Amino acid sequence: MQNKSASNLNDFNRFDTDLGGLDSFLNFQIIHIRNFALTPGTIILMLLVFAVAWFALRVMRRVIIGSRTEENVEYGRRSSIFMIAKYLLYVLTFVLLLEVNGIGLNALLVSSAALLVGIGMGLQNIFSDLVSGLFLLFERPIELGDIIEVDDIVGKIQVIKLRHTVVVDRDGVNLIVPNHKFVTEKVINWSLNKDERRFILHVGVDYNSDPQQVSSILKAVARSNSFVIKDNPLYSVMVRFSDFGESSLDFELIFWTRHSFIVENIMSDMRFQIFAEFKKEGIQIPFPQRDLHIKSGRLNN
Repeated sequence: MQNKSASNLNDFNRFDTDLGGLDSFLNFQIIHIRNFALTPGTIILMLLVFAVAWFALRVMRRVIIGSRTEENVEYGRRSSIFMIAKYLLYVLTFVLLLEVNGIGLNALLVSSAALLVGIGMGLQNIFSDLVSGLFLLFERPIELGDIIEVDDIVGKIQVIKLRHTVVVDRDGVNLIVPNHKFVTEKVINWSLNKDERRFILHVGVDYNSDPQQVSSILKAVARSNSFVIKDNPLYSVMVRFSDFGESSLDFELIFWTRHSFIVENIMSDMRFQIFAEFKKEGIQIPFPQRDLHIKSGRLNN
């Protein structure tokens, strides 16, 4: 019985010695600067925090966005929610990393207050973009896939980030737009609330043309285009006799489409077809004309 007790005591002492060795390893100071000490234990805890944050980020993306693509009507809204959750997770991870290293957030702010003031004054525009990015994510005046017009450039929203937004223009060029432009400046959102948009194609014909015939041709051309809305009376095709011009009778072909991003291509196709129909019907598109009146007179000698 005594031998068994002695054996148990030896095992406990050996286990306690192993724990002591593990504790010494975990608390071994690799780097020590004032109140900060980097040890294997803190490195393991930091890696654990990173692993948990990475796993939480993947779970949030799966729950919030799932398998939805940009074509899904809910994708833009859910992507904004995921973006907000992601940045909150980043902040929480940063605070946890400070705590793991024994650096309190209050102490960090107090000790570096002057530095933060200097950085803040030098980075006012960046902070403005960051705050504007939060407004965009919470209020959602623009969403992924929206067709917008900013600085006279028409493009599609591709990515909304905290500091900037990526817009793809009609030439396929990615434009990096600072977020403050969407908050402080005039921005036209063609996709807000609905996809239907009205456009006007201007056409001029000579004065010998029959206005009714011109109107019929223009309506037929618009209705034959597959991108023009034809099945809804609220968005009907119409022709407006806009003016008696200096050289032509001026008409406006008014149509609606759900494909505003490629409307320039749509209008180009219409012009090709209108030109062909006018030529077939003998309707002329006039050149600009000017009348020159010359007065003759005698010179006094």
